[in-house]
Amino acid sequence: MEDFPWLSVLIALPALGALLVGVLPRAGEALVKQVALGVSLLVAAGTVAMTAAFDTGGPRFQFEEKYDWIPQFGVHWALGVDGVALVLVLLSVILVPLVILASWNEADRSGGVDVPAKRSVKTYFALLLALEAMMIGVFAATDVFLFYVFFEAMLIPVYFLIGSYGGAQRSYAAVKFLLYSLFGGLLMLVAVLWLYPLSAKPVGEGGLGHGTFLFSELSTMDIDPTTAKWLFLGFFIAFAIKAPMVPVHTWLPDAAQQAPAGALVLIVGVLDKVGTYGMLRFCLELFPGASKWATPVVLGFAVLSIVYGAVLAIGQVDLKRLVAYTSISHFGFIVLGIFAMTTAAQSGAALYMVNHGFSTGALFLLVGFMIVRRRSARIGDYGGVQKVAPVLAGTFLVAGLSGLSLPGLSPFVSEFLVFTGTFARYKVPAVIATIAIVLAAIYILWMYQRTMGGPVAEGAKGMKDLSGREKLAIGPIIAIIIALGFFPQPLLNVINPSVEKTLVRVDQRDPAPEITGNVAENGARP
Repeated sequence: MEDFPWLSVLIALPALGALLVGVLPRAGEALVKQVALGVSLLVAAGTVAMTAAFDTGGPRFQFEEKYDWIPQFGVHWALGVDGVALVLVLLSVILVPLVILASWNEADRSGGVDVPAKRSVKTYFALLLALEAMMIGVFAATDVFLFYVFFEAMLIPVYFLIGSYGGAQRSYAAVKFLLYSLFGGLLMLVAVLWLYPLSAKPVGEGGLGHGTFLFSELSTMDIDPTTAKWLFLGFFIAFAIKAPMVPVHTWLPDAAQQAPAGALVLIVGVLDKVGTYGMLRFCLELFPGASKWATPVVLGFAVLSIVYGAVLAIGQVDLKRLVAYTSISHFGFIVLGIFAMTTAAQSGAALYMVNHGFSTGALFLLVGFMIVRRRSARIGDYGGVQKVAPVLAGTFLVAGLSGLSLPGLSPFVSEFLVFTGTFARYKVPAVIATIAIVLAAIYILWMYQRTMGGPVAEGAKGMKDLSGREKLAIGPIIAIIIALGFFPQPLLNVINPSVEKTLVRVDQRDPAPEITGNVAENGARP
């Protein structure tokens, strides 16, 4: 089993599933949904089997594959996962079948608003499977050029999911998403291509051989500091747009407002993590000196994202936009942890990526269920839902409390690690970031009170509670949020070795603990 091409198979399965769904007759919508769900469950089962074989004490990258793809330019089909990549692949494959279940009857309703879908139901599910293949590929790629291919290819299904199945302004939101992403991708492409001649080794007298895009070789290069700074910026800006960070965040609220809820779970829950994953994997390890040079500015933008996203979330009147702005705040926490460059902060940031995916995924699914029932995303159109749909209100409360990092729910652990790890090295950014804790309580509890509490709104009367299918879609996410809130250690055991390797590459060690004056003067007491 050691030589089994796990990752190639896991990429191929949903890609072939998308093709199969695409050729099924349009009239057989039930079959389309069943095939899509079956393929996604098969991919999830395969990923769980692969995860069981992952050795936390073994080599950093495991399940590695390397085949020549474009040998003239040193491009390889090179795959492998370390602990951080593995948990993000797991996040992806767990969410996809749940999204398919949640979207079972809503794929033709344009996100719950009365706008006809431009394309068929089978195209929607084919796009979801194609997106799953690309999500696995982007986290598993260990060739930088291959990573870029997956990074850009993801834009295609997302563009069509928003533009074909979104709300009234879906075309505007889809084009805005595409333009922002293409701009960042162009900068990244320049930086990727620049790496090739830098990696070429001398051959003969004055000649250069072929370069490479393999991460294992690029991460050991010593690049001229000025060049490294330009390359860092090319990668970082692309990842900051994808994350997204303030001030290149404005595509997300528009996309969130227009996209169908199921697709939105994958866009915010998984795709945006490619930005923060890229910072941790490529910015820090390919350009360690430039990363330390840029850290003060990056931390400033991270804190700005944390506070700005939380403040704007409070003032939103649209449920989807509110959750989108909370995500901007959460991504600021992740970036803060990455660039604090301590073991606790980076482990917390990597864990935060997973926890945020489940927490925000739950919120968007539940918001989607509400919109389908009420045909509106406006907060003011709800009220008293807990009296007519108690299960919906209860799960919404748990998902919302996870969004404010309540102790006992999974985001608390990751946020606590980010705070403690950041405070050990950068006290001022950590202290400012704590403002978001208060703001999170305001926007989450106020949202819950306005939608679920109080007298039953006229439009909410007769609202149905969650169906069996909807409970099956949201139940596992709620269970994971609670389980990881009490027992996150299995994921941390997988993540920590990779984080330690990253810190070695950037030549950073955890700060020594501070000793109080009395202890320093009097010595430790027995």
